[in-house]
Amino acid sequence: MDEQGTQDAPTDPPVVVHPVQPHPTFGERSARRVEVRHELMGYAFQRGDVEEFLRRAGLDDPDVADPDLVRWVGGGIEVW
Repeated sequence: MDEQGTQDAPTDPPVVVHPVQPHPTFGERSARRVEVRHELMGYAFQRGDVEEFLRRAGLDDPDVADPDLVRWVGGGIEVW
């Protein structure tokens, strides 16, 4: 159980990449919110950003295409 009192299902991947959305801070650019175990890591503009967030979270050489690791919501790895 996490700090918010929620619990992942045993098959839920620890990483969630949310749909592309405009963000007021980024002007014309859109980004995807990236969470690791329900904690916001940041906003990704490309696949490499997701990989970097996972490295910072302690995952060496993360495979962002692995569905057991990453759940892509609102479009897959190719949607930016």
